[in-house]
Amino acid sequence: MSSSVLYMSMSLDGYIAGPNDEPGNPGGDGAAVERLHAWGYTVAGDVRRSGPAGELAEAMEATGAVLAGRRTVEQVDHWKGDHHGVPIFVPSHRPPGPSVASYPLVTYVTDGIASAMAQAKAAAGDRDVMVQGAYTAQRAIEAGVLDEMQIHQIPVLLGAGRRLFEVLQSRVELEIVRVIDTPEATHIRYRIHR
Repeated sequence: MSSSVLYMSMSLDGYIAGPNDEPGNPGGDGAAVERLHAWGYTVAGDVRRSGPAGELAEAMEATGAVLAGRRTVEQVDHWKGDHHGVPIFVPSHRPPGPSVASYPLVTYVTDGIASAMAQAKAAAGDRDVMVQGAYTAQRAIEAGVLDEMQIHQIPVLLGAGRRLFEVLQSRVELEIVRVIDTPEATHIRYRIHR
């Protein structure tokens, strides 16, 4: 059975993007997004394929579906309809814009996060569902449909920007499943208690 897993790089003070993170400025000001994701890329900009970063990249690419928030997918134009070749599900209160018609792997789900996750898990089969987007992660936690989180804790204090957990309705207990410590990041896998 598949699990739903949030994959997110985050500064020590809880930011996943710098200030002014918006469609024309994805990741925000101050090269925050580059700093937060440098652990996974070589100097040439290629995905690292060896060591702990390579193992984590392989795990992300082994997922069978993606569930991502509308804001996230629109900032990257739905990854041009191809996020490592798997179906992409977008929970949204509104139907998609016309550009989505060009991307057959992208499905907008307008009847709630639980329905979107059920569809993503069905599409993933026995593989995991990759979850992306802060707002979507928070709604998935509240709905009880997010199983785990893979947080890449980056040793930097950004001081401002977009936080991963800006507003949660209640306390959430977590179990640490795995910790991989490297000079670039501490990679912590959590299981969410229900």
